Formats: sequence, structure tokens, C-alpha cells
Amino acid sequence: MKILAIESSCDETAAAVVEDGRKVLSNSVATQIKEHIVYGGVVPEIASRMHAEAICPVVEKALDDAGVTFGGIDAIGVTYAPGLIGALLVGVNYAKGLSLSTGLPLIPVHHLRSHIASNYITSPALEPPFLCLVVSGGHSHIVEVKDYTRFSVIGLTRDDAAGECMDKAARALGLDYPGGVNLDRVSTDGNPDAFKFPRPKVDGSDYDFSFSGLKTAAVNLIHNASQKGETLDTADFGASYINAVTNCLCENTVKAAKDYGYKRIVLAGGVSANSRLREKMKEICLQNKWELFMPELKYCGDNAAMVGSQAYYEYLSGNVASLSLNAYATMPIDEQRN
Repeated sequence: MKILAIESSCDETAAAVVEDGRKVLSNSVATQIKEHIVYGGVVPEIASRMHAEAICPVVEKALDDAGVTFGGIDAIGVTYAPGLIGALLVGVNYAKGLSLSTGLPLIPVHHLRSHIASNYITSPALEPPFLCLVVSGGHSHIVEVKDYTRFSVIGLTRDDAAGECMDKAARALGLDYPGGVNLDRVSTDGNPDAFKFPRPKVDGSDYDFSFSGLKTAAVNLIHNASQKGETLDTADFGASYINAVTNCLCENTVKAAKDYGYKRIVLAGGVSANSRLREKMKEICLQNKWELFMPELKYCGDNAAMVGSQAYYEYLSGNVASLSLNAYATMPIDEQRN
């Protein structure tokens, strides 16, 4: 079964053709980093307008690269939640138009579910159940993946997401957008013990995260140094800060895995590309003799191949939408609306 998938939840306009949920025939992405870098982050209005400009050529390229026409496509999958509402609407309405004109079924895909599904592409032997740490600029979740379309959230952030936490600290340091990526890059040779940052805990919940205090501590440290005319070692600061964030992520994930009896651990989301997080999870899983699965780096960020993978399993479960499908800025991973 070949699915044409569309992704437009933030600042990447993407389309892909995926066969049977695991084989990527094409994966086309138009990025907007150059347009948003001057603002230090994504401007929703600009993102929406650029999606509208890019979506036709991106879809055409995905079909051409896969060597298929709409006659060779069996269904259309599209990200419909969560994300920037204007950006999502571009992809959803375009997919609805394609469904109406071609008669192909329309499959609604939750963005976090598709991030998890990126691992099915990288590791074709991977099957649920497993425990997944989903970490991105907007989300930090520990999720039980009971089946391809059955999820249960064990822990999540009470305030800021880990990726947003890294982005804000990077911006305060003067690093360009995307901050988290650049912070990881400049901290490669830094000392992770050079600066002491807090390790926030959530009272009464062993699996939930809280990153707002950690972010504030980092920003205050940077501003205080600037006011005193002092220069912080960027590599040491970045390494120490990333170490604090990843320690929080890993500690809660380990506790959840042990408490819930999981020995198969999966990483997903944009922050799963972070080098320190990947190294730390490898060490932890080796120590505990757990299996670890991580997406190939090119599938960590937003892309349509992961949407096509999850769309396949949504279709098999009977999740097909009508042309009244809407986009939603927020939606829990275990909820479905069509």
C-alpha cells in the first residue's frame, strides 16, 4: 500500500511516499530556517504563508522522486494535530483537496504518533509494545506504546518542553536559530560539569518533567555574567546545560521503564537527534541490558516519511477521515478526532 503523506505542523513543508508503513520511496522537505533565523524562532504567520507557497512543488517532487502518479497512490495521510494552527490548516486543506479530486481515502495523523513511527522506518523489525521518550521543541512525553494506534501517557512536562528549554538558553547565549541544534554543536568538546544547574522534580509525580526553573536558571546566569562584563565559556555552558536537561529526561524514563516492566526503549522527536541524549540513553540501556531504538538523524526532525508510516497503521485500524476534517493546535496523543 502506497501512501502520499503531507506534513506542515511547524516550519517544514514536507511530502513523502511510503509503502506499507516501512519503506520510504521518497521524502521531500522544504525548510524555512533562513526565513525565521532573523527572528530567533518561528513566526507563525510567515510559516503559514511559506507552507502555502511550497506545498504544491513539494508534493510534486515527492511523487516524481517515488516514480508514481496519483494512479499509483492508495491513500493520503496528513498531519492534523498538534502544531501551529495556521500551518496545519495549509496541509490539511491541501490534503482534503487532493482526496476530493482523486477519490483517495484521507488519513488523519497525530504529529507525536508519527514521530514515534519514524522508528519503524529506521528499524523495520521494531514492533509494539515499548516505552517511548518523545522529546521535541513543544513536547516532552513518556509514552507506553501498547499497539500501533494505542498509546498511554505515563509522564509529560508540566510547563516548558525540553527542546524549548534548550532553544531559549541558546538564544540567550546569542546562538542562531535553531537554538537546540546549535547549542549541541558548540558544546561537543565542553565540560558537562563546569556549571551546576538545578534538576527540577515534580512533587507527587515521578514521571513528569518541569523545565521552566532550569531554563530560568540558565538565562539568569547568562544575563548576570553579561551585566558583570564576564564571558562564559560557551562550550562548557552548553555541555553543562544539555547534561542537566538530558539527566532529567533519562532519570524519569529509567524509573518508568523499571516500574512498568519495559525492556525495549525508544527515542523520538526532534531532540532525539541531540548527541548527548543519544549517548546517555545508549549507556543506560547497555547497563540495564535493554533494547534501544532511535530514529536515523534525518528522521528526527519534522518530515513526511514518518507521517506516511503512521498513516499506514491508522488506515489498518479503520481511522479514515471525512472531508470535514479540521486541524487542531493541541491534542493528546491518545485522542483521535476526525
